[in-house]
Amino acid sequence: MSFKEEYVFWRIVHYLMSEKKYRMINLSPNGNEIWLENIYEKPFPLIRIIRTDLDWSNWLRNDIVRTKRNGEVIRQSFYKKRLDVFSLYITPLPPVNDYEDHLGWSRAVKNERVSVYTSLFLTNDVQHSLSEFQKFFGNMSIDSVKDHYEPYEIETVKNAVMNLASKEVKKERRIFEAGKPFFTNLFLVVQILVFFLMELMGGSENPYVLIQYGAKFNPLILDGEWWRFFTPIFLHIGIIHLLMNSIALYYLGTIVEKLFGRSRFLFIYLFSGFFGSLASFIFSPTISAGASGAIFGCFGALLYFGIVYPRLFFRTMGMNVLVVIGLNLLLGIIVPNIDMAGHIGGLIGGFLASGVSYLPKQDRFNKRWVFLLVTVIFTAGMLYYGFTYPNI
Repeated sequence: MSFKEEYVFWRIVHYLMSEKKYRMINLSPNGNEIWLENIYEKPFPLIRIIRTDLDWSNWLRNDIVRTKRNGEVIRQSFYKKRLDVFSLYITPLPPVNDYEDHLGWSRAVKNERVSVYTSLFLTNDVQHSLSEFQKFFGNMSIDSVKDHYEPYEIETVKNAVMNLASKEVKKERRIFEAGKPFFTNLFLVVQILVFFLMELMGGSENPYVLIQYGAKFNPLILDGEWWRFFTPIFLHIGIIHLLMNSIALYYLGTIVEKLFGRSRFLFIYLFSGFFGSLASFIFSPTISAGASGAIFGCFGALLYFGIVYPRLFFRTMGMNVLVVIGLNLLLGIIVPNIDMAGHIGGLIGGFLASGVSYLPKQDRFNKRWVFLLVTVIFTAGMLYYGFTYPNI
């Protein structure tokens, strides 16, 4: 291959990344093959580009099979039912024997979920190849292609591609580093200290001790002890309850506090705990305590993050978060004595609080006001219902 193919290769990659917002997910060690993804780009969320000398059609046929195999690995990581791959070969000339049957769609057959569209970009016929490429990816233009390129010309385009990839990585890293976990650690210390204090005063499973230390107890809330919507966040009933919620808080709280920053996390966590207690106040007459509502609020915050950054969410933690939420809700249905109202209330509260506070450097003023209005109306309605039709 000559520098001509290398130049065309990097120009196409640069166009797809800069104009079509594809993201580099793999680059071969020799720099001859690259995989790009954009799960929202139609019709091809996945593009594979390779520069090579195509000698025989048999090699092309076998390479399409390898492309499907690699595409299947990526499909599974994206949790997609099906995936279409655009496979582009940048080469001076087509294979010497019959090859046309290998171009176009290689549809998924039985037990396959990846289809491949194969196309050639012939550098000895740039204008025709470019017009074929434009049918799928818009009006890309390439300056008059020369027969010879100096190494610095190729390095210029290649460096532009690498800068785009580097900026994307740094941008995503900044999203996950908005704050360091201060309040997460503080809440962990507080709930552990309170637990041992309750144990010394008669036991964390003693109803009288729980009420004394601020557990959710509907009759006292109705008598005006409104702080019982908040104090249950820091109380736990038994060592197992404390350990499970502490582990969950350590992992979830750390993630959410890094995403939203300290002050936003403080608001999200406390409001989620309050909203969970409020839901429990309405739907459950029993004494309850625990950080579960606030922890489910962290799940709600992650769901909100998924709406704002869906690609990043599903590429990193998305399916794991959804599975864990589903398992916890299922556990709440199966296992007796779990305050499901508090869990679901916390989940909703965390989602609403995240919309009100929004993510750092993503200030959408109008949307925040909509979330604030919905949250105020929803909360006021629940308080009115709870005090008008008490569950005691």
